[in-house]
Amino acid sequence: RPLHRMIPDFVYDPPAVPLQILHEDKHILVMDKPAGLLSVPGKLAGREDCLVSRLQAAHWDTLLVHRLDCDTSGVIIFARTKQAQGFLGQEFEKRRAKKTYVARVWGQLSPDEGHVDLPLCVDWPNRPRQMVDHVNGRPAQTDWQVLEREDQATRVQLFPLTGRSHQLRVHMLAQGCPILGDPIYATGKARDFPRLMLHAETLALHHPTSGAWITFTAPCPF
Repeated sequence: RPLHRMIPDFVYDPPAVPLQILHEDKHILVMDKPAGLLSVPGKLAGREDCLVSRLQAAHWDTLLVHRLDCDTSGVIIFARTKQAQGFLGQEFEKRRAKKTYVARVWGQLSPDEGHVDLPLCVDWPNRPRQMVDHVNGRPAQTDWQVLEREDQATRVQLFPLTGRSHQLRVHMLAQGCPILGDPIYATGKARDFPRLMLHAETLALHHPTSGAWITFTAPCPF
């Protein structure tokens, strides 16, 4: 039977929390996005509230550069000029930007560090679900390093080398260790958590005007 019946209906209930600005200057805004808030407006009615609209209400010149999944928290950068937006877009496109995530995954991820190289594409009948597809998938690579082992879970640092949709979620699932609280990929007890246990902890890239290498960090909330 189609998988989409197994994915719970998405009820959008964005958190009413103040904006968490990590860094602000004339060219960029760096935010700590809360879990449960869309980065950009959703296509369906009732999903207009999002981080970029909240930011634009406070800073009219906010421009989108990249996005985080609704259920993911952590560091996200916005531009404040067209020039900065173009520059930062290239930082991501050319893979100069470096990101680290923290996740808690189901079971015991082994070994203590590893590399996943599995191409991904959308699972059309079950979208937004993504899947490993060696014929039609786009290249996707992730490095991981175990931080701590729990009884039934593993805390892990994830280093995406590419930026595919749901990449970290599908790559961990492919190791037999879905991310805790994942409404799309986790099942049973692994799904039974108050949120997706995935957090964008650091983002490092070149500043659009100074060219300096800068790193921004948002402490992990779980």
